[in-house]
Amino acid sequence: MIYRRGAGTSCGGQQSKTNILWQSLTFIFLFAAVSLVAVPQAAVAQPFVINSFEVEGNRRIETSTIIARTGIEPGQTVTAGELNDAFQRLLDSGVFETVELTPRGSTLVIEVEEYPTINQISIEGNRRVKDDVLLDAISSEPRRVFTAEVAEADADLIAEIYSSQGRVSATVIPRIIRRSDNRVDLVFEVAEGTTIEVERVSFVGNRAYSDRRLRRVLETKQANFLRTFLRGDTFIADRIEFDKQVIRDFYLSRGYVDFRVNSANVEFTRERDAFFLVMNITEGQKFSFGKITTVSEIPSVDPAAYQDALKIKPGVTYTPSLVENSIARMERLGIRQGVDFLRVEPRVTRNARDLTLDVEFVLTRGPRIFVERIDIEGNTTTLDRVIRRQFDTVEGDPFNPREIRQAAERIRALGFFAVADVEPREGSTPSQVIVDVDVEEQPTGSLSLGGSFSVSDGFGLAVGLSESNFLGRGQTVALNLSTAQDSEQYTLSFSEPYLLGRRLRFDVGLGLSSTNSSFASFDTETLFFRPQLSYAIGELSSLRLRYSWENSEMTQQDNLVNGAVIASEIAQGERSTSAIGVSYVYDSRLGGLNPNAGVLFEVGVDAAGLGGDNEYFQTTARGIAQTRVWNEEVVLRATLELGALSWQGDDFSRTLDRFVLGPSVFRGFEPAGIGPRDLSNGQDDAIGGNYYWVARFESDFPLGLPEELGLRGGVFYDVGNLYNIDDVDTTGANIVGADGSIRHVIGVAVLWDTPFGPLRFNFSQPLKKESFDKEQNFDFTIQARF
Repeated sequence: MIYRRGAGTSCGGQQSKTNILWQSLTFIFLFAAVSLVAVPQAAVAQPFVINSFEVEGNRRIETSTIIARTGIEPGQTVTAGELNDAFQRLLDSGVFETVELTPRGSTLVIEVEEYPTINQISIEGNRRVKDDVLLDAISSEPRRVFTAEVAEADADLIAEIYSSQGRVSATVIPRIIRRSDNRVDLVFEVAEGTTIEVERVSFVGNRAYSDRRLRRVLETKQANFLRTFLRGDTFIADRIEFDKQVIRDFYLSRGYVDFRVNSANVEFTRERDAFFLVMNITEGQKFSFGKITTVSEIPSVDPAAYQDALKIKPGVTYTPSLVENSIARMERLGIRQGVDFLRVEPRVTRNARDLTLDVEFVLTRGPRIFVERIDIEGNTTTLDRVIRRQFDTVEGDPFNPREIRQAAERIRALGFFAVADVEPREGSTPSQVIVDVDVEEQPTGSLSLGGSFSVSDGFGLAVGLSESNFLGRGQTVALNLSTAQDSEQYTLSFSEPYLLGRRLRFDVGLGLSSTNSSFASFDTETLFFRPQLSYAIGELSSLRLRYSWENSEMTQQDNLVNGAVIASEIAQGERSTSAIGVSYVYDSRLGGLNPNAGVLFEVGVDAAGLGGDNEYFQTTARGIAQTRVWNEEVVLRATLELGALSWQGDDFSRTLDRFVLGPSVFRGFEPAGIGPRDLSNGQDDAIGGNYYWVARFESDFPLGLPEELGLRGGVFYDVGNLYNIDDVDTTGANIVGADGSIRHVIGVAVLWDTPFGPLRFNFSQPLKKESFDKEQNFDFTIQARF
């Protein structure tokens, strides 16, 4: 090759340009050819004819199963789209990690990589939650296909279980250990972390009620030094949502119809070892009922009768529950009058000037829909009839959504089910509905251990074994053993809440009790049998019919000389009592018009003499009135209690039959510390009385201490009398106090609401008493259940 320079330069430059042009054209031609070759085959794909299959990589799944899963038959002509569908079907089977389909002539080559199977599952690092609880919650199971997505989801679920117990810092890592034959061991490594407590609960925007009052409503509590026994101070996210609802219900029940929770913020403390919970609320104004009227859009229905059925009156604090109760009362009246499909629509008019709400109840005719049937599912133990009797509606009755909702609440209130969903759906025709009841059973048996202390009986231990859904029949069977220093009691009880399929409660108790009190000069042994029937006669009232059989005996304590009265009563030996009784109870403390006030009234009469040795008439009565004042911070309570015994027959009564007052009835004195006494034989025996009355006035209030301590103060004033010993054998006795005298006592109290039971410390001082009375200036009681 000869390379020339100089004169040839000009020519050479022209030749260089020609070469460049030629090279450019050649490049464009080659680029176009390559681009045509690079066009996707799908664009020019031709159908494949598949005559045979070749499967590679499968170890557990049969070849025939894989081929069948593709949906392609031998000899079938397959397009690219159908090939892609076959690919997707294999992936959707959930057993293959990777899938590749390759047509080779008339053969379809299927290459798969199977997911491993789970050999076993173990959980490591968990101490607070048992393996059984966690394994039941997760989806992964031995001998099932392992997938990373499911394992990660199970790890998140385990972490949520810990979070629900306040361990929000818990972490769960799933790991696998490879085994032979494409198997793996799945291990969840748990780091439980520490329990995060709620250090402070506070409110923003509350004016009517203090933080202390609102904190008592919430399920979430502030941490205190007793948190070992307290679980309410643990931070649980779901509990916050529940608290938002209960605080809303609290305000709505007190007339604050515009109340809302703006936010519930949870923040870490600076040390990040606890939370602050701050609820921002808007209270709004408090409303009362204004005009209450009833109108009817049904020509045949007279609204006056329905207006008379209303209990709410103008001026009463507005609460949605009173409106709901009024609607239910009107609809029941409609059923009694034969008005089918009656619906009551409340129309509320706001009067902003005087802060009242006028309510007009409109009687209308609802749609003609009937209940086709009630389907119950999920009850593996509880009988269908136990659930069905919670419905006032049966098949063929007019459908009433309100009654269905109320039945659902009654089913949940049974306490037999962890989940109870009641939903109506359209039946076989548009004019019929089917009510579906889906429940999930939960344990209903319990073993309880309890402790108690009282000045009367000393320290005691109680053991109880009960089943509230005996044999799935909704019945309660309980065995209780209670023993203290000065008394023992063993009882076996049975309760049937729906006797003969009606809302008639039947209770029966059989037991043995004994006392060996240091405040009495005798011991007692009593065997008893007490059946009782109870039924509601009104929304707030009930009637109880009972029978009582007792066989009792007074015995002499060791090395103790008795007075004349007690000695004569011990000499009577065993005596039996057969009595029937009736009680009327009215209680508006929970279901009345005012959520902050209520009364309890109870009166009972017992007549003995239908067999047995004793004959008497005994009347007891009790009345309690209670209210909250000063933004519900202070509780005021007044109680009046009285009793009268009219002894019949020729026999003398015993101290065991008469009234003997203890500190729970009249504070400031020992058990049997007031009333008639026998001073004969150098003794000081309390012998009880035939009549008594006691009035107790008390108040409890906050002490200004942190609410989480659970301490409140109290003051009280008691006044009463115990007297009359007619039909008592007083031969040789030296009786004092038979005519009685009024005693007065004042005192202060400290109330401590602890996680293991309420404690009460009473410090009292009698203002007026008799010289023979037995004072008790300090009284301490505790009762706990574990």
